[in-house]
Amino acid sequence: MRHFTVEPLILSLLMIHLHGAAAVIHSLKYFYTVSSGVTNFPEFVTVGLVDDVEITHYDSNTRREEPKQDWMSRITADDPQYWQRNTDLFMGTQQAYINNIEVAKQRFNQTGGVHIFQKMYGCEWDDETNEVKGYDQEGYDGEDFISFDLKTETWIAPKQQAVITKHKFDNDRALIAQWKNYLTLECPEWVKKYVTYGRSSLMRTELPSVSLLQKTSSSPVSCHATGFYPDRATLFWSKDGEELHEDVDLGEILPNHDGSFQMSADLDLSSVPAEDWRRYDCVFQLSGVKEDIVTRLDRKVIETNEEKPADITFIISIAAVVLALGIAVGGFMFHRNRNRKDERPEHRPNCSLPSELSMKLNPEAER
Repeated sequence: MRHFTVEPLILSLLMIHLHGAAAVIHSLKYFYTVSSGVTNFPEFVTVGLVDDVEITHYDSNTRREEPKQDWMSRITADDPQYWQRNTDLFMGTQQAYINNIEVAKQRFNQTGGVHIFQKMYGCEWDDETNEVKGYDQEGYDGEDFISFDLKTETWIAPKQQAVITKHKFDNDRALIAQWKNYLTLECPEWVKKYVTYGRSSLMRTELPSVSLLQKTSSSPVSCHATGFYPDRATLFWSKDGEELHEDVDLGEILPNHDGSFQMSADLDLSSVPAEDWRRYDCVFQLSGVKEDIVTRLDRKVIETNEEKPADITFIISIAAVVLALGIAVGGFMFHRNRNRKDERPEHRPNCSLPSELSMKLNPEAER
C-alpha cells in the first residue's frame, strides 16, 4: 500500500509514475486521512486527484468539499448539486472513520499517543486498450491494514487485528458487488468526465529546463530536469550514445508547486578521465514528444556552489589600484589637515533589508 497524508507534502509520496508509456493512462484516486492525538490538524481530510493533480478537498474543519482546480467548477453546469451532495456525503463518512480509528486503537491495545488511519482507493484507465485497474487499500500507523483484491473479490488482511474486518467484508456479498461495480464501471466513467473538463490542463505538454549541477569538483554530476508535464518521462545518462546503468543514481519524479514535475540523475565520474567527459550525455525523454533533450557533459556549463580560486593577475591588479588610491587619498588628507588644523572631524552616519462517491460505501463504525 502506498501511504499518504494530506496536501502538499506527503501527497507527493503517493504519486504513481508511468515512465515512457506510449498510451496515456488516466487515474482517479481518493485519499482519506484520519488522525488521533494530532494538534492543530483536522481529524478527517479527503483529497481527490485526477492524473495525480489534486481536484477536490474536504476536511473536518471547513466541513465543505471544494474544487482545487479552476476547471472543476465547470461540473456544476451539468450537476448543480455536485458540491453540496459530496459535502453531505463526506460529513457522514467523517464520523464513520473517526469511529474506525478508535476501533483500531482498541484492536492494537492503544490508548493515547498519535495515530493515523489512511485509505486510498480509485482506478486507472488506459485510453488506448480501455483496460481498467481498480484498488482499495487501507493502512494504520504507517503499515498495511486491509485491502481489496478485485480479481478474487476478497479482502486481504496482513495484520491479525484486521482479520475480523476481513471476515465481515468477505461475507457481505452486496458490499463486494457494489465495490466491484464502482471500481470497474463508475470510477473510469468519472475519470473520462474529469479529463474532459480539464483536458487543456491535464493533456498539456511542457518541456523542462535541464541543468548540470555539482556540489564539489569531486562530487557526482547531477542532471536535473524541472518544469515538465506530464510525469510520463525518463531521464538517463548515456556514453557514446548507449544508456548507462552503472555509476548512475536515478531519482524519483517529484511534483513542483505549480503542478509540473522534476527529476534528477546523478553520474559518478570519479573513475572517468577528464578527456572522456565529452563522451557522456544526459538524455531527457517526455511521452508524446518525439525529440529528446540532450545535454552534453561539459565542465563549463556545470553549476556549483564550490568557490573558485580567484585569478592571481586580477588580484594583483586590484591590489595595485587600491594601493595607488590609498597613496592619493593619503596625500590629499595630509594636505587638507595641514590647511584645516582647527577643524573637528566629520561625524558620518552609520548605514544598516465527489458526486460519484454516492456509491463509495461508507464502512460501518464497527469494523
